[in-house]
Amino acid sequence: MVDYAVIGVGAFIGFVILMILLSGIKILREWERAPILTLGRYKGLKGPGIIYVTPIISRVPFKISTRLQTVSFKTEQTFTKDNVPVVVDSVMYYQPVDLQKVVLAAENFVLATQLAAQTTLREVIGQVSFDDLLAEREKIGAQAREVIDSKTEAWGIKVTSVEIRDVGIPAALQDAMSRNAQAERERRARVTLALAEYEAAQKMVDAANLYAANDRAFQLRWMNIIYELGLQGKNTILLIPSNIPTAGVSEGAGFPPPIGVFGVKELAKRAQDAADDKKP
Repeated sequence: MVDYAVIGVGAFIGFVILMILLSGIKILREWERAPILTLGRYKGLKGPGIIYVTPIISRVPFKISTRLQTVSFKTEQTFTKDNVPVVVDSVMYYQPVDLQKVVLAAENFVLATQLAAQTTLREVIGQVSFDDLLAEREKIGAQAREVIDSKTEAWGIKVTSVEIRDVGIPAALQDAMSRNAQAERERRARVTLALAEYEAAQKMVDAANLYAANDRAFQLRWMNIIYELGLQGKNTILLIPSNIPTAGVSEGAGFPPPIGVFGVKELAKRAQDAADDKKP
């Protein structure tokens, strides 16, 4: 007689064993690696693809990504070399290169790398002035990368780059820097204006000396000024000539030439001479 209870129990036990055996099958992506611990001892790495981990006696504590990792971090308020409080926002790029060290040397290599970056960047900032921090971000980032990389090398991490994204300063200091920049711009504007006035005055002196030595040049300049005033169309120009050519009047008839040839003084002198000639 068939005992169905025994068959059911056996089938259940077989199913459980099969599930346990199948639980050891794992699939890793191309950039993932899995450290294997057998009875607590490190036995190496497996992956990528399909791997098998012996159930119960072996396990995978975590997976390691071999791709380039990015971590953004911000330092707490830090004083520069010239005692300026700043908060620096940075980004770091790193990559696991020695996976055995990553597994055995650090409890949490991601957290360890991030904290090492924060403390190192604060040390580097304390060695530079505030102006250098603003002007030489790439240089300071490269210096921080070297120091961080020397620390993370012990647990198999290669730091490829550290970049400073932003430098935060107190609002009062921002106002002071803004006023300083505005004053500097005004100073440069005034210096530029003074230089322009000096050069213009020098050119005017040169032009005056040229006109003093050449009457024709001065007359041409005067005619050009009158022409430019006429082009504006908003002014009424009254020209009073100082030289009028002789026309229709004969000096031999006893009449003086028109005003302008000799001028007013010459006219008065000729009138006086004419009156003296008529006296007996």
